[in-house]
Amino acid sequence: MTDLTARGFDDLIVGAGFAGAVLAERLARDAGRRVLLVDRRPHIGGNAYDTYDDAGILIHPYGPHIFHTNSRDVFDYLSRFTTWRPYQHRVLASVDGQLLPLPINLDTVNRLYGLNLRASELDAYFASVAEPVAATRTSEDVVVSKVGRDLYRKFFQGYTRKQWDLDPSELDASVTARVPVRTSRDDRYFTDTYQVMPEYGYTRMFQRMLDHPNISVLLNTDYRDVIGVIPHRHLIYTGPVDAFFDHCYGQLPYRSLHFEHQTHPTEQFQAVGTVNHPNEYAFTRVSEFKHLTGQRHPHTSVVYEYPRAQGDPYYPVPTPENAELYRRYEALTRTRPDVTFVGRLATYRYYNMDQVVAQALATYRRLHPARTGAAPELATTV
Repeated sequence: MTDLTARGFDDLIVGAGFAGAVLAERLARDAGRRVLLVDRRPHIGGNAYDTYDDAGILIHPYGPHIFHTNSRDVFDYLSRFTTWRPYQHRVLASVDGQLLPLPINLDTVNRLYGLNLRASELDAYFASVAEPVAATRTSEDVVVSKVGRDLYRKFFQGYTRKQWDLDPSELDASVTARVPVRTSRDDRYFTDTYQVMPEYGYTRMFQRMLDHPNISVLLNTDYRDVIGVIPHRHLIYTGPVDAFFDHCYGQLPYRSLHFEHQTHPTEQFQAVGTVNHPNEYAFTRVSEFKHLTGQRHPHTSVVYEYPRAQGDPYYPVPTPENAELYRRYEALTRTRPDVTFVGRLATYRYYNMDQVVAQALATYRRLHPARTGAAPELATTV
């Protein structure tokens, strides 16, 4: 700490996840700035951190992180720090005693209802069961207006209630709008141009990203304990925006997760990377890491996800009241030109990993426009 205090930095970055790490790398490597990256956790990588469990299986302690993007800029940038293995994620949902493809597709409908529809007939089927809504405002509106009430109840309503502790009728339309419905037999969860996983894991990628003499990393540290003693010119903050302002307007609601990891003495536990459980059990889904990583091992590790109200913030709760509360904090950020707010928590938005990377790259280009070209558009994802 004495050495850090004496040296001083151009930028102090709070949070070593994607937003903080990308900005640290760009500021150090491209702009030649001295950067201190601070994180309260004992590791880099934020929620994307991966590590080997006691059995030697590569796992994601904070739940499965599956990389997918349509942005060539984001893919090319991250490719500087990792090689990739192709991976197309598939999800099954446990419904009425069957494991059925999700997103809902032709096979889902035919197997669930014992039908023999062709792809050309599925649109007409959905139209026959859909419930018209005057205006699509809620997550319930999104689903029932596309596929009707029964599919909504079987695949979405219970899962959403567990995940958010709210009925879909109380949530913004964006929650269920993220999950498509298909008329083909395509059972891939994502359809992005790039669907890959870091060949040697996310942590190795972050290590390479931060391997620069201008970057210092301070872990197991709350930034508030050092911000007053380590000289720096600019602060970049990727933590919860309401915490930065001491919750002066009240706490922004988040949903958290509890993860239960299990190792089994078998090569494979389930047929696909993730199985959703929308209607039974307290957990929402079970993911098996070897599907994601491609690792070969005589045992396998899985994780059960239990949504909860308390704990680390994962998902902003998208309601009109919470959006209005965030706008009040957003107004406060504009009074702090000495601080740059970036990332999921600092902007109270649910971003995929590629979107956070795109936002961080765009933020760097705004901070140092003379050194870079135009900012990439925010990656669009399914």
